[in-house]
Amino acid sequence: MKNIFDLSGKVVLLMGGSGNLGTAETDALASFGATVVSVHLADGSESTETRENVIHIAADFSSEAEHKAVFERVKKDFGRIDVLINNAAYGGGSGGKGLALEIENFDDESWQGGIEGNLGLTFRSIRAAIPLMKERGGSIVNIASMYGVVSPDPGIYGDSGSNSPVTYGVSKAGVLQLTRYAAAHLAKYGIRVNAVTPGPFPNERTLANVEFSKKLADKTMLKRVGSREELGGAIVLLASDASTFMTGSNVTVDGGWTAW
Repeated sequence: MKNIFDLSGKVVLLMGGSGNLGTAETDALASFGATVVSVHLADGSESTETRENVIHIAADFSSEAEHKAVFERVKKDFGRIDVLINNAAYGGGSGGKGLALEIENFDDESWQGGIEGNLGLTFRSIRAAIPLMKERGGSIVNIASMYGVVSPDPGIYGDSGSNSPVTYGVSKAGVLQLTRYAAAHLAKYGIRVNAVTPGPFPNERTLANVEFSKKLADKTMLKRVGSREELGGAIVLLASDASTFMTGSNVTVDGGWTAW
């Protein structure tokens, strides 16, 4: 049975492969034999450790030309994409400008930038991947969020600095609907489209705030936050032949946060 999880020979384009969760996703996919093209922000904010079977590309996700160039390079080097993982976001879509703004103070620029930096980027990546997947089929995995399913509880954030902007949850809810829509319309090409909804997987900076981390843990049924490696199983499942009859699905990995 373990052979159905084997990714040997598969070309995986991982948009956003060097951040907190992206690093774990890259490791999981590479460890199951995939050739991973990991695309990371070009601003130097993310580490790019050398790993076997992993090719790193730096790109400005907000640049149409640089985004297009990523897919052109994959086409030139491999001629196809077997798996696309949409984990990338930028600006307000990943919690940049507008992060701490109350909704009544959220300006139009922050709103538009946040939606484009998350939902828009996911849409553009799907669109660009279709010509490289149509002939052979494949799998698209969109990374959503528990905050695309439920609202953040303002009471647990306080002055933690980790407040989630309105654009983040709205975008992630849109990612879930985009997943369903794309699954319905790309099935004719043998392209499966699924989502993974992570719960609380705080980065090291957030974990250093012990009081806030405890509040996050208390919101889950398991009374702890997730370790980023725990996301790898869902990613490998949806990337591999273990999920060939799954499309339009959402796999939730949140310790039970959204189930009560």
